[in-house]
This record gives sequence, structure tokens and C-alpha cells, in this order.
Amino acid sequence: MSQNDSMGTDLLVVPFFQAHDAASLDLTSRVTSPRGIRAPGALEAVDLATVNGRENVAQALILRLMTPVGSLAALGHAQYGSRIHELIGELKTEALRDLCRAFVLEAVAQEPRVEPKAVALRFDPSAETQSSFVFTLEVQPRSGGDPVSLLLEVSI
Repeated sequence: MSQNDSMGTDLLVVPFFQAHDAASLDLTSRVTSPRGIRAPGALEAVDLATVNGRENVAQALILRLMTPVGSLAALGHAQYGSRIHELIGELKTEALRDLCRAFVLEAVAQEPRVEPKAVALRFDPSAETQSSFVFTLEVQPRSGGDPVSLLLEVSI
């Protein structure tokens, strides 16, 4: 089993890993090789894009961080997600930044594809706005290899 195989394969739902606005996500089918599914009356085969390896780990973390914990309870995943959404509407302070840090680290600890402790979590106050936090998160995949790094801006 290769390192990429041990990190899993999922549907690509966060192309280019931009989690700024869900409106920019394209979840439509795209033309692929002849092995794709041919819709009745369609002239071309279509398939959904997938992501694996390090990109899959990055996408998994983005989705976990951007999903409010409890929102998937009806699907049997009540603990999936993060509590970052609880920061929305709060006054930006150092204490709130510390709470954001705690929520991010809590979500990382629950992601089964990475080590439970983040390699690094650095905030960049110079890149932040009055209503956002900007941070770089580095995690170590359980399958080994180099750490995966994400740069995220979270609006509050």
C-alpha cells in the first residue's frame, strides 16, 4: 500500500482548497475518460473528480474545520466538525484568538488521518481583518511523510 493509498480517496469538494465562500465550489460533473458513467442520451462520459494523498488530508481538515460540530448528527456523525462557528459575531480579542486556537486543535485531534497533535499553528495578525483570523496549520499525516500545511482565513 502506497503512502497516498493510506491517506484515502474522497470526492473533490474543495477545489484549490479555497474555503472563502461555498458559492465558488463547483460540484457539477465533468468530462473524463471513457470509464466514466454515461448518462442516458449523453454523448460524453462524465465522472466526479476525486482527491487522494496529501490533498485529501488537506481537504479533510478544511471540511472538518468549516463544518459546525453537530450539524451532521442526523447522519450519525454528531461529533464531526469544529466549534469555530461559535466565534461568529464575537468581538475580536486575544482571548477570542486563543479560543479559535483551541477549537482548531480540538478538531485536528479528531481527524483520523493525522496525528492528534498539530505540528504548528501560527496566526498572522498582519494578514487579518477586523473580522477575521488568518492562520497556518501544519499537521503530520499518520502515514508519514512531510507535514501538510494549510493557510486559512476564518471570518468571525
